[in-house]
Amino acid sequence: MRKTQLGEFEEIVLLIVATLGDNAYGVSIKEAIELQTGRDLSISAIHATLHRLQKKGYVKSFMGGASAERGGRRKRFFSITPLGTRALHAIRELREQLWNQVPHNVVNPKTT
Repeated sequence: MRKTQLGEFEEIVLLIVATLGDNAYGVSIKEAIELQTGRDLSISAIHATLHRLQKKGYVKSFMGGASAERGGRRKRFFSITPLGTRALHAIRELREQLWNQVPHNVVNPKTT
């Protein structure tokens, strides 16, 4: 597998897309990230990141049906690809390896 290159925000967006499953579209992704992280985000930042992730092959998108509540406009839904899933697992494994190397007194500062 090629080297996984994801920024922190890309990783968060990719995790949220995986979490939301069939309900992953711009606004739902934005709301989930804001709820989970407390960050105030613009929808443009979400769409730009989704575009980068799609270009890297980590997500794919498809158009949903038109709805009256959106004035007949369709939602673009996103789903994680197998490559995206492998990238998340590789990042998790790397982070766990690094955390396992941190001295105990740094990981659990109250025990010192």
